[in-house]
Amino acid sequence: MANRNQGRRVVVIGLGRFGSSLAMELVRGGCEVLGIDSDPKLVQKHADELTHAAVADTTDVDAMTQLGVPEFERAVVGIGTEVEASILTTSLLADFGIPHIWAKAVSRQHGRILERVGAHHVVLPEHDMGERVAHLVTGRMLDYIEFEDDYAIVKTTAPAEALGKPLGETRLRSKYGVTVVGIKRPGSEFTYATPETVIHPHDILVVAGRRDEVETFADLT
Repeated sequence: MANRNQGRRVVVIGLGRFGSSLAMELVRGGCEVLGIDSDPKLVQKHADELTHAAVADTTDVDAMTQLGVPEFERAVVGIGTEVEASILTTSLLADFGIPHIWAKAVSRQHGRILERVGAHHVVLPEHDMGERVAHLVTGRMLDYIEFEDDYAIVKTTAPAEALGKPLGETRLRSKYGVTVVGIKRPGSEFTYATPETVIHPHDILVVAGRRDEVETFADLT
């Protein structure tokens, strides 16, 4: 249970357009979010929407320590055009030993540097919007794509109740409103799911449905 609660605590550094949209999506999803930015105006703008918000120099070890940042297991660096601050902040988070660090990159070269200094996941905002990344940061989903009319496709692990039986007998569609489109078994390629497909532990599922339904389903894992 402790690990699950830790996964619900995220520090988001940089509250520009990308960072703020991601942070607010995390809050809507039930996460406790600490938002940090060096700009007091941005912090004030989003303070009422986030669990906690603070003004700080995110490259300062003492300031970040006082805010309790080393205690978080998940961190997102959403700093915009200040590439040096982005790199130094990411490096600091890595020094803290935070196990899951997501960092926004303004270019692929910037992204490679972020990976070298300790980012575990690099986000290019032209491909990854804040709302989508928020779903991935929580760890519930391995990938998430939302279409119009609140329809989404996600990649997630299989829930315990579906293991060891043919997909047609799991009644996942009637219970949760989702459709299992495909399955990937470790060491195998993705295959289309059929009612006869038996789900095993460690299988990765591709699931489609309305946004709230796929989110509920991902929470089962």
